[in-house]
This record gives sequence, structure tokens and C-alpha cells, in this order.
Amino acid sequence: MGTIAVLRNVTKSFGKMTALDDVSLEIQEGEILALLGPNGSGKTTLLKILAFIQKPTQGEAYFRGEKIADKNIDKMRMQCTMVFQKTVLFSTTVYNNIAYGLTIRKIPKKEIDVQVGKVLKLLKLEGFEKKQAKKLSGGEQQRVTLARALALNTELLLLDEPTANLDPKNAGIIEEAIASVNKEHKTTIVMATHNMFQARNLPHRIALMNDGKITEVGMPTEIFGRLSKTLASFAALENTFAGTATSAENGTTSVDIGNGVQIETTTQHIGTVSVFINPNDIILSTNRLASSARNVFKGKIVEIFDLGPVIKLKVDVGKPFVVQITKRSFNEMELNLNAEVFVTFKASSVQII
Repeated sequence: MGTIAVLRNVTKSFGKMTALDDVSLEIQEGEILALLGPNGSGKTTLLKILAFIQKPTQGEAYFRGEKIADKNIDKMRMQCTMVFQKTVLFSTTVYNNIAYGLTIRKIPKKEIDVQVGKVLKLLKLEGFEKKQAKKLSGGEQQRVTLARALALNTELLLLDEPTANLDPKNAGIIEEAIASVNKEHKTTIVMATHNMFQARNLPHRIALMNDGKITEVGMPTEIFGRLSKTLASFAALENTFAGTATSAENGTTSVDIGNGVQIETTTQHIGTVSVFINPNDIILSTNRLASSARNVFKGKIVEIFDLGPVIKLKVDVGKPFVVQITKRSFNEMELNLNAEVFVTFKASSVQII
């Protein structure tokens, strides 16, 4: 897998405000890369730099190894397309909206019909061709906007919060389309998102952003497996608790998170801390396990989330812990709401933030 786009020491300033601060990033061909960060962290500006809509104040942008400059910028713009968070549609039919980019590129009418038909099917918009785009629901309009971008079949697709403020049905259709286009056409996709579940499951890699900087890049399992201060500062993540840490006699640290719940960790710390336990590091059982794990709590299941092959459970042990198990395990243990269970995890699995 080669590199399709590169940013080198890119800074973007608007007057006295610095939106991007010395950002360097390599985007791999055929990957889905998520830009994850709070509002104002620079995600949209970075997308616009990659779309060659905005020029860096300092630094350089490359596409396929070629440096972007005034002499080639129009050619480069033909290789990528960006979908903005705010939906912008023309006052015409769904078909005409989707076909617009292909028409101005002087694609033959028969080819346009074929391409429009493909993306209509992909975004589950078949039968919408003659409808007025601006009279559709917000979610349907967002699907039309994405369909218009996908119809161009560019090498690089840039998405700014593609499912923000959408209902689950429309968000699910868009996420399926993104995954399908990436898998079947190897389209490289860079997307800004606030959605934690989306960031865990859709991209191949995540770039964490804060205050105009990229603070960390890695696979979702890496980013969420080792909770950084950047992620903790804006993400409402499960199994993150504030408490008071004291030294324990056995060399571990005990963290009192309230309601009689004390968590042991191998990290040495004293004073006010926040701790994080990855849901994947927690073992759920109906009986107390014979284990060397230092943290064992009895509680009741208070919420159940069916995520297809995976079931996410919220267990109240005095504090709410989120646990993730397979649907097969869920059925074999015959679990249901208010069932009494044990949550078990090692002291080494507890991260102090």
C-alpha cells in the first residue's frame, strides 16, 4: 500500500488565529482515516487543505508524490472531492444533483446514467431520481450529497462529519456506503468525526487532533486501548472514572471511585486521578472466577445494547461498567436485564490518565 497524499509541516493561519500548527501526515492509499477531535481542533481546515480548497500558510502538500502548486492545482482537484457538513444542494431533481459533476466533466449521457444508477442503489435512493432534492428530509439530503461525490469516482474522498445530526437509519446507510466504496473500489477516505462508535469501527486508522495539532496516529484498537489525555479531554468514553489514589500494601495503587468501589492498578500514583478500563479487558461471568485478577465486582445488568455479533452490557456494581461480549456468550449465559453477574479485570489493565 503506497502513500496517496502527504502534508509536511503545514500551518494554516487566519489572521491571528492558527487553525493548523505544523501538521505532518501521510495518508495511505486505500485506507479510511478518521480525524477525531473536539470542535475547533482543525479537522475541517485539514480536510480543505487536502482538497486543495485552501492553501497552507506554511508547509507543503503532496498528491501522488507531486507537490501542489498554482500550476497543477486544477488537475489535482479533479482527483479528489469533499463533502461538507452543511448540505448544499441545487434547486432541481435528485438525478440532476448527482449528475452535476459528471455533466461539467463532459461525461457521455449513457455513462452518467450508469454511474448515477450505481450510487442511487448504494445510498438506497432508488426511485428518488425525479424528486426535488431540497424537499427531502435532512438525512435523505445528506445521502444525495454523498451520492453526488461518489458519482465522480475520485481517488480521494474527504468527508466532514458525514453523519452529524442524522437519525440512526440514515447514518447507517451512509456508513455502509463509505465502507462499501472503500472495500470495492479501494477509494481512499479521510473523514472528520465526533462519533466515538464510528471512530472505533469504521476507519483503519485514527489521527487525534487538538488545538490545531495531530497528537497521535494509530489503529482504533491502539487509540482506544491506551487512552491518551487528548482523547480523555473531549471524549465521553465508557469506564472512565475520577477518584482518589492511595498506595496499597502489596505495591499496587488503590483508587477509590466512590460508592464503595475501589479499583487496584499497577501504576504508582497518589492523589486525584482519572482511570480508564477498556471494555475488552473486562471478563463477564455469572459466577465468581478463580483468578489472580485484583479487581472483581458483583453487580446487575442495567442496560443491553445489541450491536449485531457483539452485545454491549452496562453493569452496575456501585458504578456503571460497560462490558462487551459476543452474542454467542450472551445467549449461552442466558443473560437478561437485572441478572446478577461478576466483572473481573487485572490491575495491569487499569490505565491512569
